[in-house]
Amino acid sequence: MQLSPLVARVLAPNPSPFTYTGTQTYLVGTGTLAVIDPGPDDPDHLAALMAAVDGRPVLAILCTHTHRDHSPAARPLGVMTGAPVIGCAPLTLDDDGPRADAAFDADYRPDRILTDAEQVAGPDWTLEAVATPGHTSNHLCFALPQERALFTGDHVMGWSTSVISPPDGDMSAYMRSMQRLADRDDVIYYPAHGDPVESPQRLVRGMMGHRKQREGQIVRFLRRHGDSAIPDMVAAMYKGVDPRLYPAAGRSVLAHLIDLDGRGVAAPAGDGRWRIV
Repeated sequence: MQLSPLVARVLAPNPSPFTYTGTQTYLVGTGTLAVIDPGPDDPDHLAALMAAVDGRPVLAILCTHTHRDHSPAARPLGVMTGAPVIGCAPLTLDDDGPRADAAFDADYRPDRILTDAEQVAGPDWTLEAVATPGHTSNHLCFALPQERALFTGDHVMGWSTSVISPPDGDMSAYMRSMQRLADRDDVIYYPAHGDPVESPQRLVRGMMGHRKQREGQIVRFLRRHGDSAIPDMVAAMYKGVDPRLYPAAGRSVLAHLIDLDGRGVAAPAGDGRWRIV
């Protein structure tokens, strides 16, 4: 689907409660292309990507982060197109979170790692790395100044808030990264999951407010109930949410609690329980 003069989207066939309709791969450029978040190593998806490339040269394959619904197709796509894999740093971590799709891609080997503010450029486009740790410590967004657009990966999604799953997911870093986006002047976001975001600063402020509200809920719950386990907090605070998402919600609650612990507000109480300090 062509979204703008410079941006086209190819949807991977991996829908789930965590990926929404699937991972969205973006093609940037009109002649020479960049491919952002190539997605899972799926033969049908790779065939669709090659059909969308349609014989045009690919200058770079960029990855926002290394969860396995985002980066594994970089390797075979690189072989098919001859393009280097560029973007986030590799990260391999045992993740005890509940999301099978969120396991890290241990085989990711970039040809070039981008750090904050570094650029890749084609004839009619420039992509600039914007470091946004939080969802993962190696997460990058990519700014397209020609259209004042930002490819937000999983940092900001068009259908849900991002899961922050410790030990690598970090709520403090996530909130700092959100503030960084709120201070930018992008006019549209292209997330890896969900529709384009056409009022990005308003959405970011709303998401930050949602996180502060959730933090307030946790603090009030602990004050009211005393030492408490995360599943009890999730059951009370996520009423009406698909129960399949409860484990992921628990990871975000844990991320909030770790943040509160770092600020001296809450602390572990033993046996997986938490208390107000």
